[in-house]
Amino acid sequence: MQKIQLSLAISLTLLSCIQVRAQPVNSLLGQSPTLKPKGQFNQSLIFAAPPPPPDIGEPGKRTEAGSRGCGENMNKPLASVSQKRLTALVPVYSKSELVYAATVAEHPSFWFYVPYSSSFAYGEFVLEDEAQNQTIYKTSLMGTPGVINLSLPSKAAPLQIGKRYRWYFNIYCNKDNQIIANVEGYVKREQLNAALKTQLEKATPSQRVNLYAANGIWYEALSAASELRRSNPQESSWARLLQAVGLNDMTTEPKVDCCKLENQQ
Repeated sequence: MQKIQLSLAISLTLLSCIQVRAQPVNSLLGQSPTLKPKGQFNQSLIFAAPPPPPDIGEPGKRTEAGSRGCGENMNKPLASVSQKRLTALVPVYSKSELVYAATVAEHPSFWFYVPYSSSFAYGEFVLEDEAQNQTIYKTSLMGTPGVINLSLPSKAAPLQIGKRYRWYFNIYCNKDNQIIANVEGYVKREQLNAALKTQLEKATPSQRVNLYAANGIWYEALSAASELRRSNPQESSWARLLQAVGLNDMTTEPKVDCCKLENQQ
């Protein structure tokens, strides 16, 4: 009888765990990570996305569906089906295709994979507030494809806490100044609470990535992971974070040291 009761208790415990894992959560592809002893995180990094805003109209676009030619190659696509396309390194909500992520920074960095070179194209980053006032920045591209980060200039007006902004990243042809590819999405600046701030101050660099990710703060999580990757190319936080939001094919793309945003207004 004791063996039967023990077996039943174990079965109920396992069933309870399964039910918890099956419950919907406010993340893109999984649930919040659990801590192992001594504060170590699980190997599989989980990004817990905040609930999507209910009042957003157009969902945005994380990856360029296709790009037209440039100059004399106007009718020739710049990227074949097998080649990677312009991609914003951001989460996307699978049901709505909403491109939306949070930051706690006044001047966050935005990350993109750019398959084009400076020989025939340049970039333009547009930030639009809730009143649809736009700030337009121009940036050059590097000679080789890769991952770039665009940091808002420190002299620019800081993002306001609790405000949502829409961003656009457009690639223009040098010869005719026409858009050949673009991606777009939303960012909202959140308040960093005191408890999380204390945790971040005490955490190791890799733990900071996990803490940001577990609290749905995408842009700082990716920037922290990039810094780890720069100091130690074998460190896995960058790859695991991108994999957590379905960007598996971007994990090995090189970081290209560019680009400076220049205000066009």
